Amino acid sequence: MENKISSGTIARTVILVLALANQILLMLGIQAIPIADEDINTVVSTLWTVVSALVAWWKNNSFTVAARIGDSAMREAKKN
Repeated sequence: MENKISSGTIARTVILVLALANQILLMLGIQAIPIADEDINTVVSTLWTVVSALVAWWKNNSFTVAARIGDSAMREAKKN
């Protein structure tokens, strides 16, 4: 059975953390994405946060050993 956290799970989680950090910086008045117009920056940051959050949690993110073992069992069951 495969018992490693998938690279997709790690990538989606990192993107979500970066999006949330960017949103927090924006709320604190720190412009992480240097765009002259503040309205554009707010829209881009909000869209980035929403899209990354949806993508990150749409997938089955298995962090615990039990969840990864369950994923392996599911894949084995689907083969039959």
